[in-house]
Formats: sequence, C-alpha cells, structure tokens
Amino acid sequence: MKLLVAEDEPKTGAYLQQGLSEAGFTVERVMNGSEALQRALDEAYDLLILDVMMPGLDGWSVLRAVRAAGRQVPVLFLTARDGIEERVKGLEMGADDYLVKPFAFAELLARVRTLLRRGNTVALQTTLQVADLQVDLLKRRASRAGRRIELTAKEFALLELLMRRRGEVLPKSLIASQVWDMNFDSDTNVIEVAIRRLRAKIDDDFQPKLIHTARGMGYTLERRD
Repeated sequence: MKLLVAEDEPKTGAYLQQGLSEAGFTVERVMNGSEALQRALDEAYDLLILDVMMPGLDGWSVLRAVRAAGRQVPVLFLTARDGIEERVKGLEMGADDYLVKPFAFAELLARVRTLLRRGNTVALQTTLQVADLQVDLLKRRASRAGRRIELTAKEFALLELLMRRRGEVLPKSLIASQVWDMNFDSDTNVIEVAIRRLRAKIDDDFQPKLIHTARGMGYTLERRD
C-alpha cells in the first residue's frame, strides 16, 4: 500500500513516515500543499494523509482540487483544531476521517488500516451505538437511554475505543497505548480507575450492563442478554 504524507513540521513528518514504513507501508512525504497536490494528481496512492495548515496550499484546498479532478482516494486530515465546524467542513468536502493533534500513533495506524480496508465505498462512520448507548463522534457526545453523559476527554477516548472494538477483549497494554499513548506498567492502576469511572457513568444507573471484565485478560464492551 502506497501512502502520501503531507506535513510541514519536519519532526512530525519524519515520525509519521518512519512509523508507517515500519508498519509495512510505502510512504512518500512532502512538506507543502502545492507539492502534495501535484503528487496526488500525478501518482496513484492508496491513502492521503494531509495536515490542514500547510504553506502553499492548505489541506482544504488540496482536498478540493483532488476531488474536483475525480480522484476518490481516501483522505485523512491531521489538524490541531478541534472545533466541530472544522470536522464537519472536512467531511462535507469529501474527507474520510479527521484526527486531532496531538494523537497516539497507535490510533493513527488503526485509522489508516480501517480506511484502507474500507476502500472508497463506505462513508465515514460518525455515530456508534451498542444497546441504548450512543456516541456522536463529531460532537464528541455520549448518551444512554436518551440521557446525556458527561465524559472527560480520556473517558470519551476510552469509550470510543471499546465501542469501535465491541465484543473484543482488549488487554490493558492495548488500552494504554491507544488511549494514553504509553507502555503499560503493571504497577499502575490508571486503567482500572478509568474503567471504574466510565462504568459508574454508563452502567451504574442502566440495564443491561455493557462493560465487562475478562479476568487476567482485559475489558470488553458488549450487550449480554
């Protein structure tokens, strides 16, 4: 699979290129929007990873020109801006996903693989639902049985991970790397505490219970009737 990374910050660009290359992808990197557009029109890529704010042309302009040329290559935006309007704008212009900086590389890699599996035929999933638990990924909101649930940023990231991987038992090491961007230390109880707080918000006052512990293995979110 051949990827194009357009990122004007040298360290970030080199980090992404190295990480994605080590994951088995062929990665080309450019540092401005004009070159990104030229490459995207001249060569065949399986995925474009575009920083929104770049010299020359910004990511929006690159995407607009790529879509105007009839290219349906998947596009993942990277941006430091976390406003809902920004995400909606990108998606309405034809982007396939949107990742806010700073992000864990594990999450970027998971999204890249998902987009490549998905191809060009499936629209970006903007909501997740298990039983009566709903998550709006654009507005970053969660609710259960119609009741709004207030979550911290980390709690939302943890819930999103569990819902995206519903039915899978996720080990603490994977949760630590994807939500906290750290290696799991068995001496810390940060994950147990986070799971306990999340359970208190989405399970304590509701039925059926959705978050389950697989002793010695990890955690899973699913409906068990």
